[in-house]
Amino acid sequence: MVLGLLVLAAAGYVALRMKVGIDYQWNWGAISQYLFRYDPESDTWVPNLLMQGFFTTIRLSFWGTLLALVVGTFMGLCRVSRSLFRHLVGGTYVGLVRNLPPLVLIFIFYFFVADQIMPLVGVDDFIRNCSPGTEAFLTFFFARPQFFSAFLSALITLALFEGAYIAEIFRAGIQSVEKGQWEASAALGLSRYQQMRHVILPQAARIILPPLAGQFISTIKDSAIVSVISIQELTFQGMELNLDMQTKS
Repeated sequence: MVLGLLVLAAAGYVALRMKVGIDYQWNWGAISQYLFRYDPESDTWVPNLLMQGFFTTIRLSFWGTLLALVVGTFMGLCRVSRSLFRHLVGGTYVGLVRNLPPLVLIFIFYFFVADQIMPLVGVDDFIRNCSPGTEAFLTFFFARPQFFSAFLSALITLALFEGAYIAEIFRAGIQSVEKGQWEASAALGLSRYQQMRHVILPQAARIILPPLAGQFISTIKDSAIVSVISIQELTFQGMELNLDMQTKS
């Protein structure tokens, strides 16, 4: 009860300071028109700037989390592997990615992957020559054709960045299982793969899942960094909206 009153009092104080202490007139009513707009050609309501950015953020975060889960699982298993080579590969990946600023990764993959690798493997040609049905599918689940290469670069960057943290989640979860479980499963004659699949991972899953949910939330927040390469997610659309409203005023 007391905590709730303190939170309400703090919120009221912040609202008051925003109203009288900041030289800015908040026009919240103008935001609703940028959520949805009426399209006379299709005779229906379609997403406007903010909702378009929101949907792009969700797509980027969803696919980024799935790809990061694959990368993180593999690297996490490398981190606990008996093989010195795999252990070094996992440790190098985690240490390198976690100590590089995400903005640097964004620029590396945007200017290298999007400009060099994408044309080399024919992604741009595929997008230009795809059927209308394929184009509609890619637009709905990923991005519009003109932004597809940049979206893919941002997706790979986000997945590699988040994968390093997911790898540590898997490593910690696996290593939290008691050593006796390894010894008992080995005594039953199980191979290393069978031990991991049938004994260790099922027990580690209850420890791994909660931080994985937190990492998905972190992925949504970290996706804002891709606005620097003109990915039209929520942060980018918010900045565009701000410029538009300043121009009109």
